[in-house]
Amino acid sequence: MRLDKFLTEMGKCSRSEGGKLIRSGKVTVNGEIIKKPDCKINPLSDSVTLMGETLTYKKFTYIMLNKPDGYVSATDDEKEKTVLDLVNDEDRRKGLFPCGRLDKNTLGLVILTNDGDGAHRLLSPKHHVEKVYKFEVDAPISSEDVSRLENGVDIGGYLTKPCKIKLYDNLSSGEITLTEGKYHQIKRMMEAIDNKITYLERISFGSILLDESLKRGEWRYLTTAEEEIFKK
Repeated sequence: MRLDKFLTEMGKCSRSEGGKLIRSGKVTVNGEIIKKPDCKINPLSDSVTLMGETLTYKKFTYIMLNKPDGYVSATDDEKEKTVLDLVNDEDRRKGLFPCGRLDKNTLGLVILTNDGDGAHRLLSPKHHVEKVYKFEVDAPISSEDVSRLENGVDIGGYLTKPCKIKLYDNLSSGEITLTEGKYHQIKRMMEAIDNKITYLERISFGSILLDESLKRGEWRYLTTAEEEIFKK
């Protein structure tokens, strides 16, 4: 890998900025100052420092974010704030994107990564990865409505796949588990039973659970165990 590309993948700078840093003698490889941006290195075995900071290569980055209200699940948007606005510049430069989308007003678990293959596996319908959401609705949900939702409802020419509903005691809130993610799906499912979503929060994605210690808008890197879940 080229040295300037390595600095870029580490999120330290753009490719052109990396070239300037290298040419100015601020980068060493195995203790030797290197001034050629196109110098080839082995990111797994060579020791690279930038202005005295040792850089440990990691091919992919995985971030858990507790999405607040009002942010769109996109990499950029001309009018709206995006989930990427909530992470630091260094990670944003790594080419992160949200794995799956939450609506602007839906809260909770978002995974940001630059692992395209891993994200594809997680989102692929054939893998049936379960996503769990807490919800609240305007009116109590009957047992008949639960049966309809769980067996699939028409949301405008599309019959939803079977899902699981767990109602709380008040019958107007609970948890819904889906294995798909159509546009505004849960909102449209509730409309199909003449009800209306008033609160929606994703609390798990497969076996990765939203960290309850994260406040809205806060994030952290996935643990090693969570990364393994993501990759599998």
